[in-house]
Amino acid sequence: MALVIFDLDETIIGTDSDHAWGMYVVDKGLVDEVNYRETNQQFFDDYKQGIMNVDAYMAFSCAILGKYDQQFLFDHRAKYLIDHIEPHILPKANSLIQSHQEKGDTVIVITATVDFLTRPIVESLGIDTLIAPVAEIVDGRYTGGITGTVSIGAGKVARLEQWLKGQEITMKDSRFYSDSINDLPLLERVDQAVAVDPDEKLSRVARERSWPIISLR
Repeated sequence: MALVIFDLDETIIGTDSDHAWGMYVVDKGLVDEVNYRETNQQFFDDYKQGIMNVDAYMAFSCAILGKYDQQFLFDHRAKYLIDHIEPHILPKANSLIQSHQEKGDTVIVITATVDFLTRPIVESLGIDTLIAPVAEIVDGRYTGGITGTVSIGAGKVARLEQWLKGQEITMKDSRFYSDSINDLPLLERVDQAVAVDPDEKLSRVARERSWPIISLR
């Protein structure tokens, strides 16, 4: 039995859940269309290049949660998941997850996308443990802020190590599946890094280090 970690966006779902949510809230008129669409795309492009400002991104990404009450947000999230996420869940990824679970491996997801969006996705895949940026809630309402360390880049390693302190499991024979160069710190931390439909930068690193490169598309 081993610890098996999956990235979420563009790894086990064939889209970026945060970017897709940004497009959804624009289409539904929940935010200012012109400014939001442009900024959402810029953060997405910066992330792909590995140059995104994490603090600015999280402030932008979570601001909408502070504008509306929880039930209103949950209702829209349900529609978004049906229309924009379910069609992009990759069958091969789902099969891979199940194969690890059947072996008795501990399967978790670590993602840079806020838990408000990602927890129901991960639960639908039969995975109990999610490490994601945590949207702050005060008095039953989202504040638009984040609590704790953001699980992006080196933050994924920090959050994983924090989680491991409460577990009877080690990093021995650990494995991490990811598509993104942003995940290099965690890919370097595990015993087996696996590049999944990798971006150009990660593909180059994977070839240089003889990491497996697979496709789940």
